[in-house]
Amino acid sequence: MPEEIEGKLIGKVTHYFGQIGVAVIDFSDKFKVGETIRIIGGETDFTQQVESMETEHQKIKEAKKGDSIGLKVEQKVREGYKVYKV
Repeated sequence: MPEEIEGKLIGKVTHYFGQIGVAVIDFSDKFKVGETIRIIGGETDFTQQVESMETEHQKIKEAKKGDSIGLKVEQKVREGYKVYKV
């Protein structure tokens, strides 16, 4: 039985740019810079504070449901990994 995951599911990774360490996340809920995410998938499970987000090369402070946002991640991620707000 999988352990209970803390936090609220707020999106999933749709793309990862390995050379710059940026994940593109499709958000299913709102999220602000300064909040903390947890990304889980495969062997990966890590938590980090989000310091900046971008859409269309513009820095933004908040993502809304339905937004597709790029943000720097501290570890490699893959398409389909789940993103939680903790």
